[in-house]
Amino acid sequence: MSEPIVLERVIAASPSVVFSYLTNSEKWARWQGDHATIRPERGGIFALSMSNGTRARGQFVEVEQDRRVVFTWGWVDHPGVPPGSTTVEIELFAEGDGTRLRLTHDGLPPDEVAIHTAGWEHYADRLVTTAEGRDPGPDVLPG
Repeated sequence: MSEPIVLERVIAASPSVVFSYLTNSEKWARWQGDHATIRPERGGIFALSMSNGTRARGQFVEVEQDRRVVFTWGWVDHPGVPPGSTTVEIELFAEGDGTRLRLTHDGLPPDEVAIHTAGWEHYADRLVTTAEGRDPGPDVLPG
């Protein structure tokens, strides 16, 4: 396995607001994917359908109110990263009136790091826009 992807963003919104975009299916779909079904509890489902028809699947491992979510991640019909084969951790830190978000994606095969890095960079920016109350516009997938 490769080194994990780690990225950070500062969001002009409280941790509780940002957390709501990580734990509510409808709010998640505003910044990533066309449709999300998530049940943010240990063992709860994580299912995401993207605008290009690809589908991510996994389950929640840990959920700490307004602080952290951890879920498994993988793609349906993609043998390189099958459902639940990697782990995504999103941590939230209060910073002034806003939030510092740190996303760590671990367990990816080396040949999947670049595309997943581009994807998370794209979606982290969309999450910032959405959580700050702005419209991110239509989702045009990177690449």
